[in-house]
Amino acid sequence: MKPEHIKVPVLPPNAHLDSDCRGVASVLARVGDKWSVFIIRLLGGGPRRFNELKRMVGGISQRMLTLTLRGLERDGIVTRTIHPVIPPRVEYDLTPMGLTLLDAIGQLVAWADSHLPEIGAAQAAYDGKHQAE
Repeated sequence: MKPEHIKVPVLPPNAHLDSDCRGVASVLARVGDKWSVFIIRLLGGGPRRFNELKRMVGGISQRMLTLTLRGLERDGIVTRTIHPVIPPRVEYDLTPMGLTLLDAIGQLVAWADSHLPEIGAAQAAYDGKHQAE
């Protein structure tokens, strides 16, 4: 049951184009990916090097970190800067558009954190109910 203070807009039929939905779904898939969320939050503290990110994001493989950073760079959320020193130093940072994601991701993480006990209880109840079937 929805709390009364949450208003869900009613959209007219055909209020959007399928292509719009696909575009939004693609963006949400990128920024909602668990690795992207971690990386965006970490880059919110300033530029980081690849190995620094790898150490900070526990459990991510080198390949997955590379793919995630490339995708975020392609979407204009992250920049990759190569400093002309020997050996070359590469840093990743959020773009101005990427910085605008920090509040939204922070709210999502805070929501998840504050609801972990409820979610765990709901999962246990669901599993118990469906285990008997």
